[in-house]
Amino acid sequence: MTTHWYEGPLAAFDTETTGVDVEEDRIVSAALVVQDAAGTRPRVTRWLVNPGIPVPAEATAVHGLTDRHLQRNGRWPSPVMEELARAIAEQTAAGRPLVVMNAPFDLTILDRELRRHRASSLGRYLDSVPLCVLDPRVLDKHLDRYRKGRRTLTDLCDQYEVVLDGAHDAAADASAAMEVVRAVGRRFAGRLERLSPGELHTLQAVWHAAQARGLQAWFARQGTPEMVDPAWPLRPELPAVA
Repeated sequence: MTTHWYEGPLAAFDTETTGVDVEEDRIVSAALVVQDAAGTRPRVTRWLVNPGIPVPAEATAVHGLTDRHLQRNGRWPSPVMEELARAIAEQTAAGRPLVVMNAPFDLTILDRELRRHRASSLGRYLDSVPLCVLDPRVLDKHLDRYRKGRRTLTDLCDQYEVVLDGAHDAAADASAAMEVVRAVGRRFAGRLERLSPGELHTLQAVWHAAQARGLQAWFARQGTPEMVDPAWPLRPELPAVA
């Protein structure tokens, strides 16, 4: 019997940051969770970063990481960003799809940190193996598009009956996102089981762009000037201001 992708090997990545601006904010912690099959014991790697800038009180209120704690226990960003990019590339090379909740945030902020501290980019680590991402937010929004309500990780865990133990801890969030993706796969097996993760990666880029256009139209109707980026799973680098 063939094992469907959502019961097979997956990796999951998550970050905690100084804020929500991928161009300016910094990573303060990250985690990679690797599981060889549904129900098996995951392997968890954690990183703690001294970002080199003050951590706003609003960010600390979310993830609990203070300036003092990060200065004492965090590592310098440069070697950590190298390790994160290599770890993601290793999982991709091993053929494990990478689960990232709201991928354009976490992957883009990692890319910008690599540019800032390593004069590199995420793409350089992935030039020989194409990234294969499963984003529970995009999947759920496409497959259950008419459901009302928010779609944060906490909301998705409630919807798919996944235990989220310690929200806004990178390892806890990554583990929960992985379980949500497995649960989405099972619930919508009839629509997903014939698709490979690679095919789903391509489809999610299309689905996310459509979702972004819908949200942009809604903002326009509300008179909100906010812009929605249709790029997925990584936002292109902003052109340098002359």
